[in-house]
Order: sequence, then structure tokens, then C-alpha cells
Amino acid sequence: MRRADPPGEPGRQLSLFGTEAADPSVADLAGLLAGPGEVHRMGRTARLSVGVDAAWRVHVLVDELARRGLAAGWESTGEQRYVVRTPYLTTLAPLATAWLAGGVKRPPPRFHLHGRRLRLWLAAAGAADDAGLLLRLDRRDEPWWPVVRAALAVVGLPAALLEPEAGGPAYRIGGRRLARLAELVGDRPPAAPADLWP
Repeated sequence: MRRADPPGEPGRQLSLFGTEAADPSVADLAGLLAGPGEVHRMGRTARLSVGVDAAWRVHVLVDELARRGLAAGWESTGEQRYVVRTPYLTTLAPLATAWLAGGVKRPPPRFHLHGRRLRLWLAAAGAADDAGLLLRLDRRDEPWWPVVRAALAVVGLPAALLEPEAGGPAYRIGGRRLARLAELVGDRPPAAPADLWP
């Protein structure tokens, strides 16, 4: 028996890697860590924080974190910069264990991306240029950029590296790959500017 299509979306197929493929989980925060997010340990707890450059990102991230059972706060750091952060929580300790080696952030073995992780990364650090959409990276993570690039390719998003001197660091997704990104990250959050969402 054929399942009914979601209202208003005739013939739409769900992606195995898309946002609707599974319920939101704390593990999705790996998408923030692939970009500019940070995780810090304290005893058996950990906290996640991410710096962003627009107020709309704060609203979207606080909402996304709440969907994962995580209360988050934020503060302005001046000049249209904000930090969104969780409290120290035991539920975040496994994320810190996976991502920290000697206190330094790095992707864990078998790191992978899917729609929910990409949605968080795009919300925190997506940008646009004439050639497509950018997923910004943390300059301090340069040794691990190739791991993240490989994970993008696995989900059908081969990306070009935009070097720091050219306005990066970021991975650029353009052309027909934008449709694939849109399929993965799902509907644009109401607060997000239309030109920053595929």
C-alpha cells in the first residue's frame, strides 16, 4: 500500500540522509562541530558553544537545541556577534569524548554528515556568494578540513574549499548540488533569510 504524500508535497521522496529520516538527537550537534562550534569538558559534563554573526542564527539555533532537549542561552559579544551555548550537561559528555583529543577538537573516526547535522551547520555558519552557498569552517581546524570534505562528498555534496584569503575558510556548494543540499537540510526556518537557505 502506497503511503500518502505529506500535505502540499505530492510525489516527494524522503532522503535517507535528510532531516526527516530520523528524530532530532544530541548527536546532530556534530554538525556544529564540523563548522565553528566548540565543545568543552568539565568533569563528567560538557557544554557546546558556537559563535554566530547574526541574531536570526541565535533564534534558529536555540530552537534547534530545544528540539533536542537542550536549553541554551546566548549573549552578545559586540559588533553583531553572539555566542549560543548550552549549560554543562552529562548528556553532552559523549559528544565531548568523541570530539576531543587532548582538549583539541577533531572529528571522530567514522565521522559522517546527514541532513540534521548539515541543517545545524548551515544555520550557524552558512553564507552566500555569487557561486553558491558556503559552509564556513573554523580556521583552527585546518588539519581536519579534508575529513569534513570527504563526509560532504559521501552525502552527494562534493565541495570546493574557499581559502581564507578568498573569504573562507569555507566549503562552497554550488550548481545542481544546491538542490541536493536543499533536500538534505529541509525547509527554511522562518527566521532565516531566503538567500542563505537553499
